Amino acid sequence: MNCVKRVIFDMDGLIFDSERVFMNELRDVAGGYGYNITEENYVKTLGLTGDALYTLNKSVYGSGYPHYELSRMARERVDKIALSSGLPVKPGIDPLLSFLYNENIPCSVASSTHLRYVEKYLAAANLRQYFDTVIGGDMVSKSKPEPDIFLAAAKNTPRGECIVLEDSENGIIAAARAGIPVICIPDMVFPSADIKALTAAVMTTADEVIEYIAKINK
Repeated sequence: MNCVKRVIFDMDGLIFDSERVFMNELRDVAGGYGYNITEENYVKTLGLTGDALYTLNKSVYGSGYPHYELSRMARERVDKIALSSGLPVKPGIDPLLSFLYNENIPCSVASSTHLRYVEKYLAAANLRQYFDTVIGGDMVSKSKPEPDIFLAAAKNTPRGECIVLEDSENGIIAAARAGIPVICIPDMVFPSADIKALTAAVMTTADEVIEYIAKINK
């Protein structure tokens, strides 16, 4: 692998332990409408946004599922949590960002969440200054597992000199389709053997990436 000159972070489940927060809030509001959001079905949505997410939810819960209303309600709840008590930052993120900053390696965020929320959550956690580029799911026409968001987040850095950090299978597929090496740091689901084969490595926490990059850039 080439020297790493840019690191691209997913956000939900990678920077923040927020997938469980959103799932619990969605489960609560959907229950009021008679829908049961199971973890098994929720993990299928990880990394999806826009039409892809809408289509999946309709296929799972039926054509009457009020996707936009429930998603909005759950997002408003998560927003309040993020801006009041804050979203939990995943283990290893702080030391990894400090290392990349000290090494002058620029960082991007490529999140399926809409940009306005990504910006707010990063700012609330005092992490926004570490990223020179932030791409939200509403800024690209095609959702993960398509590669669009990672191609945008790479900016002018050659793809072989970037590395993506992802927790979801859809995100791993998107990075692979973009031609960008990807490290998986699992959150709610461990990648299947086929998905794991697409990764450069699977790690437990983000700080393990420090040694990985240090060796490559030595």
